[in-house]
Formats: sequence, structure tokens, C-alpha cells
Amino acid sequence: MTLLKISGLQVAYGGIQAVKGIDLEVHPGELVCLIGANGAGKTTTLHCLGGLLKPSGGSIHYQGKDMLAVQAHDRVRLGLSLVPEGRGVFSRLTVAENLQMGAYARKLQPGELEKAFERFPRLHERRDQLAGTLSGGEQQMLAIVRALLSKPKLLLLDEPSMGLAPLMVEKIFATIAEVTADGVAVLLVEQNARAALKLAQRAYVMESGRITLEGPAAELAADARVRAAYLGE
Repeated sequence: MTLLKISGLQVAYGGIQAVKGIDLEVHPGELVCLIGANGAGKTTTLHCLGGLLKPSGGSIHYQGKDMLAVQAHDRVRLGLSLVPEGRGVFSRLTVAENLQMGAYARKLQPGELEKAFERFPRLHERRDQLAGTLSGGEQQMLAIVRALLSKPKLLLLDEPSMGLAPLMVEKIFATIAEVTADGVAVLLVEQNARAALKLAQRAYVMESGRITLEGPAAELAADARVRAAYLGE
């Protein structure tokens, strides 16, 4: 069964067509990456999936359900969570309070927060620290773990490595790999095409609002067009 199916998705800002009729699928437990240059329409696509933008055409089906009339907070309850570009942590709340907010749409089970801290000891060390005082990498980790506490079936990640030091990028990608190993599907938008293609099972290339290439990630990583445009080869 297809977990997410986008058909003919279009998004317009005034008279500008940002997304021009794309098709995309994600299957349960799969990691799919969406790569492309700045302004290609990748973030706009994720915002539509998360319910932050209304498309001007096409359809979005999640678990077979038409999502166009479903509000953003209800999409979270259905198991679709977005970690936006820029992390979006609550800077004046502590790490622990941020994580508690991740479970706002459901009841946090006893011991669940402690299990999250056991898995991410760096956050445990900073549990009482204000989120706004964390490093960029720590904030990104916090944003991902907060989204996981909503118990998603599909996690939408927008540029999780942006602005991070190489060592922290490695840790973030290791965390993403652990998420998919736990059975959560991931749609990853990422400008670090090399790392994204190495991690993903399937990939899409987006250019000027259109999907121009798609297929197994390993095949796209070997494609001369992708290597020239996104891998610097």
C-alpha cells in the first residue's frame, strides 16, 4: 500500500507557479529524498503536505485519505509530522518542555519522555536548558525528536543539515537512519545531495517546480546529469 501519493500537485503564489503538477509517492517505512537547487519548489511541496499551504491543483492522499481539506494539526494526529527548515523550536521553553509539546495531539505515556532522553543523551544533558540557547545541531536534533513524539508514520524533514558543522551533520543523518530503521517513513528534502542519496532508497530530482528525474537513489547517484548538477563531478 502507498503511504503517501501526490498527483498533479500545483502551488501558485500570486501569478507565480512554484510547483507545476508533480507526482510523488512514499511507501511505508521507506526513506525518499527530494533534491534540487534553491527555489526548485521543494519546501513549498513539504509545506503543502504538512497543511501549511493550500495547493492550487492536484491531490494529496495519505493512507488512502484525501488530505486537501484536513487541517495541519489534524494531519499530525493522523501520523504526518513536519520538521521545518530552521528547526522551529520554542526558544523560551526548555528542552523537556519542547519534547512534551511534540505529544500535544495525544497523551504522553509514562516513561516515554525518559526513553527519548535515553536514546538521545545529549538532549538529556540539556533537558532543563532553554532551547534557544542550544547549538544549531542540538536544536535540529530536538526538532526531530519532538516530531517523533507525535508517533508519526511519515516524517517530513526540510533541510536538516543546513548550517551545521560536518560532525553534527553525520549525527543528524545517523539519527534519520535510526528513524527509518524503526519503521517510520521519511520524505527528506536536502541540499546535501550526496548524503541524501546515500541514505535514501528512492529519490526525486526537482527543477523549477517539476520532477525531472526519479528512481532508486543509487541509480540517480550514478546518473551523469545528477553528478554534474548536484554532486560537483
